[in-house]
Amino acid sequence: MKILAVSGSLRDESYNTKLLGAAAELAGEDVEIELWDGLKAVPPYDEDDDRDPAPAPVVRLRAAIAGADGVLFATPEYNSSIPGVLKNAIDWASRPLATNSLRNKPVAVVGASTGMFGAVWAQAELRKVLAATGARVAEAELAVGHAQTRFDDRGRLADEDIREQLQEVVDLLVHEVLDSAERRFAAA
Repeated sequence: MKILAVSGSLRDESYNTKLLGAAAELAGEDVEIELWDGLKAVPPYDEDDDRDPAPAPVVRLRAAIAGADGVLFATPEYNSSIPGVLKNAIDWASRPLATNSLRNKPVAVVGASTGMFGAVWAQAELRKVLAATGARVAEAELAVGHAQTRFDDRGRLADEDIREQLQEVVDLLVHEVLDSAERRFAAA
């Protein structure tokens, strides 16, 4: 099983990217979590540019999502919402709406921030946006507040409570992927 991991932060030392790295460590033997690092290259969405072929970074984004069994998003919170680069990428991925690469794709959302609330507003906004694309949003939540205190000097998630909660999110997403595959098989 392949889970695509998408961090909404472009920062080299991003806590959200580190959180996705921890998720990859926690994934089971049969689960590969692959970090997608092309967010910065995705151009601003412009319907005039949304034609065949789409810009190369968009083609790569759509293909990465389509090729994954599920997607795990990690978002920081900028001005109480989703970072613009992440929203922009989802706007590209959501086209065309009826057949987009996120449609019926199991997804989960987590988030980390240096503030006390762990990007809860951004996570709620991201879940809403993903649901609007037709993605199957898992009922999971992980808000990592004071993220700067949750990782060790090597960038590894050091907070055991957060690790357990992250494990629950990963397990739930894996379950959603398996459930989705069973439904597709039953419908075939």
